[in-house]
Amino acid sequence: MNIELSESCKAAQGINRRELLTAAGTAAASLALSGVRAYAFQQKTLAKPVVVGSGDHKYECIHDWLTPPDDILWGDTQGITQDSKGRIYISHTVHSGSRKQNAIVVFDRHGKYLDSWGAQFVGGGHGIELRVEGEGDDAAEYLYHCDTAHRKVVKTTLTGKVIWEKGTPQEPGVYKDNSPFIPTNVAFSPNGDFYVADGYGSNYVHQYNLAGDWIRTFGGGGDGPGKFKTCHGILVDTRRKDPELVVTDRASGRNQYFTLEGKFLRMQSEGMRLPSYFSIHGHEMAIADLTAVVTILDINGKPIVYLGDGLPDQEKLRDHPRADWLAGKFVHPHCVKYLHNGDILVAEWVPIGRVTLLKKLRA
Repeated sequence: MNIELSESCKAAQGINRRELLTAAGTAAASLALSGVRAYAFQQKTLAKPVVVGSGDHKYECIHDWLTPPDDILWGDTQGITQDSKGRIYISHTVHSGSRKQNAIVVFDRHGKYLDSWGAQFVGGGHGIELRVEGEGDDAAEYLYHCDTAHRKVVKTTLTGKVIWEKGTPQEPGVYKDNSPFIPTNVAFSPNGDFYVADGYGSNYVHQYNLAGDWIRTFGGGGDGPGKFKTCHGILVDTRRKDPELVVTDRASGRNQYFTLEGKFLRMQSEGMRLPSYFSIHGHEMAIADLTAVVTILDINGKPIVYLGDGLPDQEKLRDHPRADWLAGKFVHPHCVKYLHNGDILVAEWVPIGRVTLLKKLRA
């Protein structure tokens, strides 16, 4: 698929997002905020549900399914995870007009607000992932946060207690001459290792063991196999006999696959524009593509369906008020997550935030 990107999307490829947020200004966002809840109410009370997709992949599209309380205003909504009890955690940057500075907002599986915390992540709330550690009575769930403003990875309990923090890794010796480390997402291996993608910094992937000890570093900036231009999303794909590490090489419009030891295997680019993050359910993978679409791929990387495609106009509307956004169309999908029941949740990189539920229509 040959796609000519708009000027706004080309700017996003460089993706120093803090600079883009500053350039956007707060005036447009403030105007848009006044219509957030009215827009959400409108979408939830439409006489006829908006349906996206086709065939066996049809979804009711419910924009603003997750809406925080009045004292919290979404910033860019950037990360999603869900725990074993169905609770949903959203990581966002927090809008400048928000009275409460909590970057992590928690909802139950029905979309009801439960709690919020994480003021230390304001401006940098980005990737968030959950991992179960230990076995039996000793098992516990933890959250791994990527904070792009403070340039660190933070492990916390489900209520925000900090277990440890990791800044720029010194072991590989690649961060010299002020080379930046700005982590975007983490992934977990079946053997307990975890991987950190330095997506907004120097485009390295770092591997650690369960205890947090550094194992290896690979990648770095470039065009060739195993090199990245914005290694934004990262995931251990367990759909095949041998698990593989997959990384979104966003600005290059492709996904790259590696062994769990960092050896390059192959690339996947069909149907990709600016792939940002992914989630797996069964044999299928959903991709949040920053260029206005969620794409579902089969196990061989072939596109099955495109959901809520906002090209050619919607992806230009990042800084517009909600009234300009069309129902059933995406602006900038940044993170996607299959919920336990198979529905899909999408968080968008827009300065007034938006979290959309794609509710699977079942026979």
